[in-house]
Amino acid sequence: MIKGPHDHHKSISVDPETSVGFIPAIRLINNPDGSCTFEKGKMLTLKPINATVFWMSNETEEWEKSDHPAPRRQYVITIRGNIRFKVTDGATFIIRPGIILLAEDLKGAGHSWDMVESKEWERLYIPISENESDFFIPDADFM
Repeated sequence: MIKGPHDHHKSISVDPETSVGFIPAIRLINNPDGSCTFEKGKMLTLKPINATVFWMSNETEEWEKSDHPAPRRQYVITIRGNIRFKVTDGATFIIRPGIILLAEDLKGAGHSWDMVESKEWERLYIPISENESDFFIPDADFM
């Protein structure tokens, strides 16, 4: 049975092994002052999302090694690797395979990241169409 968007998982931890009907997600967003923060949540499974293009990467470009905003609203799907993201106030979170990252911090200094317990980050980038919902459901504990 797939749960609806109003059924809330009460845990604040993001554990892909225990999510039923949802996939854990973390969204990078801008605060009103332009700084970057994040919120934990989830996305419904089996929900069609319009996408016309995506690409894969296992390389890191120079600009990605320091603070940067997202170049576009996009899903970042980790295939392999553990990545620690850091936002403006110094808070961090780790993305592992099975956790969706929504990059929506389009202005300001943005975020930075580094690999932990891995030497390579294999990922898919899927742009979110303009004026399209990201289908992210914030955890009730963060609202």
